Amino acid sequence: MAREHKAPGKEENDGIIDKLVSVNRVAKVVKGGKRFGFAALVVVGDQKGRVGYGSGKSKEVSDAVKKATEDAKKHMIRIALREGRTLHHDCSGRFGAGKVHLRTASPGTGIIAGGPMRAVFEALGVADVVAKSIGTSNPHNMVKATFDALVNMKSPRAIAAKRGKKVGEIIGRREVGADSKEKAEEHKE
Repeated sequence: MAREHKAPGKEENDGIIDKLVSVNRVAKVVKGGKRFGFAALVVVGDQKGRVGYGSGKSKEVSDAVKKATEDAKKHMIRIALREGRTLHHDCSGRFGAGKVHLRTASPGTGIIAGGPMRAVFEALGVADVVAKSIGTSNPHNMVKATFDALVNMKSPRAIAAKRGKKVGEIIGRREVGADSKEKAEEHKE
């Protein structure tokens, strides 16, 4: 019976994509020599606001990736996005020696982020974001710091519910530009 193997980064039938962030070869020294194993870090998401990460270890790379993908699907979280394309506000996250700063971006900016953070944003469905990694370049710590920042981000709807107010009272009217303000004044006259 043949098993169907899905390559990392491909879309599956349930709409969840997986991105392989890193594969690390680890060695165990034994009497006869070395025994090699593999550790994989995978990020999964539905590109609509749900994302998760997981790690897996095995003697074979494909088995490690499969274990990491299953672990990531178990630990998915929902992140509120502004206009379905960017973050609600700037935020920072930290895990170990890894620190990240995430900033909102205007339409058309794209994803400006380094390797592991880029995989998280692509799986999450963010189209415009600027991110900076400070400190370590360890993929595990960068992914965990990114998730720390995303979990601590609050949407205006959540803050309004907590304060017992309406969303409009919290954010007010967003100004598009100076010319829109002039048009609004002309419209009043």
